[in-house]
Amino acid sequence: MAEPFVNDDVLHLACGICPSRRFPAGEFDVWARPTKECPFNPADGHRYAPDGTPVCVHPEKVGLPVGAYKSENAPLTVDLHLPPDPSEVVPYLHDVLYGAAPLLLEGLIEKATAQIRVQFPDLDPLTVLRQALS
Repeated sequence: MAEPFVNDDVLHLACGICPSRRFPAGEFDVWARPTKECPFNPADGHRYAPDGTPVCVHPEKVGLPVGAYKSENAPLTVDLHLPPDPSEVVPYLHDVLYGAAPLLLEGLIEKATAQIRVQFPDLDPLTVLRQALS
């Protein structure tokens, strides 16, 4: 079996019963919040969609956006929308990068670099990213 997305990290924000602690990324769906459509299974205490797909209901805790990763094979990506004001770019990127799952960071950094070059040609993407990550 593949390694779980959250691997033995007791300090991780994911709930103790989160499917991210049992399955690799892409092998469970992420919903916006708990609903009656994904109730706890009394046999094991985990949440499942009606089709049996394991469900995480706290996207902010696992760092993945809401998505049907297992049930619909949705890609593991994050949209990036830089603010229009250049003074807000560093704080925005700080929050996005520190809140994202590690497997999404490379793609986010690539998107940020490209968007900064287009949207803010006077800003150096490397400097902005260093500030956002410091």
